[in-house]
Amino acid sequence: MMGHMNSLPRAFGILCLAALVAGAAPDKADEKRNSKRYADCMILARDKPERAYRMASTWGKEGGGHPARHCAVAAMIGMGKPAEAAQRLEDLANAVKPDKAAMRGNLLAQAAGAWMIAAKPQAAYAVQTRALKLRPRDVELLIDRSISLAGLGKYWQAIDDLNRAIDIDPSRTEAFVFRASAWRRVKGPELAAEDIERALKIDPTHPGALLESGNIRINSGDKDGARRDWMKIIRLAPWSASAETARRNLEKIDMKLK
Repeated sequence: MMGHMNSLPRAFGILCLAALVAGAAPDKADEKRNSKRYADCMILARDKPERAYRMASTWGKEGGGHPARHCAVAAMIGMGKPAEAAQRLEDLANAVKPDKAAMRGNLLAQAAGAWMIAAKPQAAYAVQTRALKLRPRDVELLIDRSISLAGLGKYWQAIDDLNRAIDIDPSRTEAFVFRASAWRRVKGPELAAEDIERALKIDPTHPGALLESGNIRINSGDKDGARRDWMKIIRLAPWSASAETARRNLEKIDMKLK
C-alpha cells in the first residue's frame, strides 16, 4: 500500500533520551554530556550516517552503552543496512529492563520500521505484533502493521488494523487512504471510494489520497477524473513518491490512447 523510503523509519527519533543515558552515566555531569553526545550522534545519523556510525562505535568502546548502540543502528539504516539494523534494534529492545516497557515498545516499533525498509514484511509484522502488546492503542503501530499485512497479501487483516486505528483517531488521513487501498484490492470499490472521500475531506491536498483516488477512478473507467487527480499531485508535490507513481500512471494512459 505504501512504499517506505530508504531512510530512518518515521518512528525513529531521539528515543526516551533521559532513560537511555541515565543507565550509561554514573553521575549527573556525565548524564548531561552523554545526552548531548547522543543527540548530536542521532542528528548526524540522518545527514552523515557513516560518520555517525564511526562516532557511535568509538563511543561504544568507551562505555556508551544503549545510547551508543541505538545511534549506531540509526546510522546503519542510513548506510543502507536496514535488515542488520532491525536485528540489532530487536536485540537492544530485548536488553531493556522489564520495567521500561515504553522504551521496549519504541525500540520494537523502530525495528519493525527497519524491517519494512528492508522489504521484510513478515519480520516487520512479527515485531509490530510484539510492540502492540505493549502499546495496544498506538495508531502509528496499527497503521504500520496494516502496511506489513498488505505486503503479505492479507488485506482483510490490514483492514481490521486500520479499523482500530480509525476508531482511536478518526482524523488520520493516511489510515483512510490505506484502508481504501485495501478495499480496492478485495474488490470493494464503493467502500474504497467512501474512504477516499473521507480522506480528502480531512486533507484535500494529501498526495497519497489523490493517488488512490485516481486509482479508484481509473478502475471505474473514469480516465479524465484519474488524470485530474494525478496531475494535481504533480502540481502540489512534484518531488514526492506519489508524484513519481502518478507520472508513470499518466504515461500508461497516454500509451493506451496512442
